[in-house]
Formats: sequence, C-alpha cells, structure tokens
Amino acid sequence: MQDVPKALLPVANRPVLSYVLEQLELSNLKDLIVVVEGEDAALHVGGWISNAYVDRLHVECLMVAAVPEDVGTAGALRAIAHHLTANDILVVSGDLVSDIPPGALAAVHRQHDAVVTTMLCSAPVSGPTESGSSGGKDKIKKPRRYNIIGLDPSKQFLLHIATGAEVEKEIRIQKSILRAVDQMEIRADLMDAHMYAFKRSVLQEVLDEKDKFRSIKEDMLPYLVRSQMKSEVLLNGAPQAKNGNEKVSSQNNQAVVSQILANASTPSFHDLYASSNNGTGLVRRIHKCCAYIASESRYCQRLNSIQAFSDINRDVIGDVSHLSGYSFSAHNNIIHPSAQIGSRTAVGPHCMLWEGSQMGDKCSVKRSVIGRHCRIGSNVKVVNSVIMNHVTIGDGCSIQGSVICSNAQLQERAVLEQVLWLPQAVSTRESLWLENKSKEEKPLLGSECPCEGVF
Repeated sequence: MQDVPKALLPVANRPVLSYVLEQLELSNLKDLIVVVEGEDAALHVGGWISNAYVDRLHVECLMVAAVPEDVGTAGALRAIAHHLTANDILVVSGDLVSDIPPGALAAVHRQHDAVVTTMLCSAPVSGPTESGSSGGKDKIKKPRRYNIIGLDPSKQFLLHIATGAEVEKEIRIQKSILRAVDQMEIRADLMDAHMYAFKRSVLQEVLDEKDKFRSIKEDMLPYLVRSQMKSEVLLNGAPQAKNGNEKVSSQNNQAVVSQILANASTPSFHDLYASSNNGTGLVRRIHKCCAYIASESRYCQRLNSIQAFSDINRDVIGDVSHLSGYSFSAHNNIIHPSAQIGSRTAVGPHCMLWEGSQMGDKCSVKRSVIGRHCRIGSNVKVVNSVIMNHVTIGDGCSIQGSVICSNAQLQERAVLEQVLWLPQAVSTRESLWLENKSKEEKPLLGSECPCEGVF
C-alpha cells in the first residue's frame, strides 16, 4: 500500500480533509493554504485536491505548502508566515470533522478585537453506541482525557488553559487575571477543537520572538492566555503603554480606552481593567483571548486515534449523516449500485458498502463502513468496524470494533476485536497516525481574502 497522508484517510469513504474544506467554503473564506508535512505528502494532497475539486471549490486562492517534518503546528505556521497577509488568520486542523461554521468563530473574534479566539466544544466520549450483542445493550462509553479550561462569568473570555501533562498539575492562575475578574468558571468537559482565529500582527510577533514554540495548543495559546493582563505583544502594529514604565497623555489615554470600548457592545473586564488607571495617567497594557463555545447539539471530533477514527466513521453514517453528503436508502444505509450481496446477507442501518465490493452468503454488517473493491466471503460478521479499500476477508471471519487497512487479507475464521489490522506491506512509520495519539498533526490554514474584508 502506498503512503496515505492522514488528511486523506477515509471518513465514510471520503478523505477527512474534504469535510474541512467544505466547511471553510461555506463560511466564505476566499484564500486557503493547506499545510502538509513532507514534500511527498504535499504532492499527494495537492494532486487529490486538483482532481476532486476541479471547478467545484469556490475560493479565489488555494495553495498547498510543504513544511519540514516534526516542526509542530507552530513551526508549520512559522514556515508559511510570509504567505499570510490578511489582518485575521483562521487556523484549522486538517483532521477536524465538524458541522460548526468557522464563520461563527471569526465573528466572535472580531466582535471583541481579540488577539486569539479558540473554539471549544463538548469533549467526546469513546466507544461504539451498539455492542453487537443479541441483547442490543450499549457498551459503556469511556470519556476522553480533558483539558482544564478557565472562563470568565460571561463564558466569552479564556482565562486559563491546561493541556497534556499540565492537566495533572495544580491550577495556577496569574494574579493579574484574578484581580481583573471576580469569578472564574473551571471546566473539564470541553475540548480544544484546534480551530483558532489569530490577529496576524500578534501571531507574527509571537512566532518571531518565541522561536522555541512548537505547538499552538501547548505553547502559543497558553502563553497568550497567561500574559493577557500584562501584555507583551503589539496590538494594531504599535506597542501599548507599559504599566508603570511609560506615560501617555490623558487625551491619548481616552482615545485608547474609547477604541477598546467601541469594539464590544458591553465593556469586558479587560476594558475596565485597562481603563482603571487610578489617576496615574497610564493605560494598562492588555490583550483579549476569547473562546467560542459551540452548542452541545453540534458535532465536533478530531481524527487523532484509532478509536476516534472508528467513532467518526460510525457517527458520519449514523447520527450525523448530514455531514456525509450522501443520500441514504429507506433502510438508512448506503449500498453502491455496483456492490454485490450474497443470499441471506444483511447490511443493517448506518452502514456503507461501497463501489465494486462483494459479499458472500449469510453475512451480517452492523454500523460499519466497507470501502471499494473488497472481497468478503460467506458467514462473515462485521460490527462497529471500518474496512478500507481492496481488502480480502475469508469465510467465517468475525470483526468487531476494528479497523482493517487497505489491501489487508484475513484468512478463514479469523476473529478480530478492537484491532488495527495492517497488511505486511505497511511499515511501522506508516501506521503511526493511528498508534501514536500524542503526535501533533499539521493544521489546515485559512486566511481571509484582504479584498473581501470578511471571513
């Protein structure tokens, strides 16, 4: 099997990147940059975009940029920073499957004149919604590891964020933030969706001055959140007055405060803190870090583990089938016209059997995706699984909660449960996208078109 970039892994037989591109297009973004790690992968992704979206993707500029391997998401931004020209930049992970419009995040970002706005959504739980047992009882879903999020009472501003190993440590909040806000709500049920809006001038400054930063989530975002009440960044291309160090005239003070207050319908605690100079003639130097919390009714997951890959595929042919772009049959499934099904074989609801695949007699398929040109024998049971393309499965096999990669072969009566099955031709490196949950993936970037002036 050839190397397949993570962005092209199938979700309901569509590359995961297609879900991101279509959401960005719906939000009227005009200039897109797809950042891919490695030259070969970039060529592969670029070729797919050219073939799949010729005359279909209505954007003014779309480019695919290759960056060196293992530079991290911040390093990827640093590598393509010279291409970013708009005032505000939207950064989206290429493995995000969501029905949340990016334009909603952009609107919040601009309403508050924030330096960064992050999208938060309900943290997903892992595991199938159907066990496949005769009793039909659901398996217990296991919660994912959460972030620790601190929000102001209005739930519009991000006051604290802890990710990764920091989740297990004591919560330490900057005194300046505690002085500025009366209350803080601590949440452990929200997920950083890896969708961010940045003020470009601030983004560029942080990338230049903090050259050791590798991760947006673990380095850049916590840094901006920690420093928002004692800001060290430039705003609108010019430094603000430093508290206790630089005096400005009362007239200039009033102009700064008026501009801050004009950017939001109701003054935030940032605005009040900045303007409370206690007669010193100083404007406190602040910047705003905002949060957009998506409705619980919205869908949002990242394809960053084996379990997530299975969950997303199952969801997109099930509860959130509107994301798939397909029309489901009266039986709530999709069976391609060219697929062949043997006698007494049942393909249940929330299933997909794709082009050119063949199934023998007395098979059962429940809540599963079967890709193109697969050959499946008789008496085979497939439950809560994803079978990619050109897979051969012998008679009498049982597959539950598993992912079978393209070109794999299973001999007769094989039993797989909660397994990632790779063909021998796949190297260890090629399977890392599923096995290493901590490896940070490169984002897909979108910037507004300067001539449009809106996302």
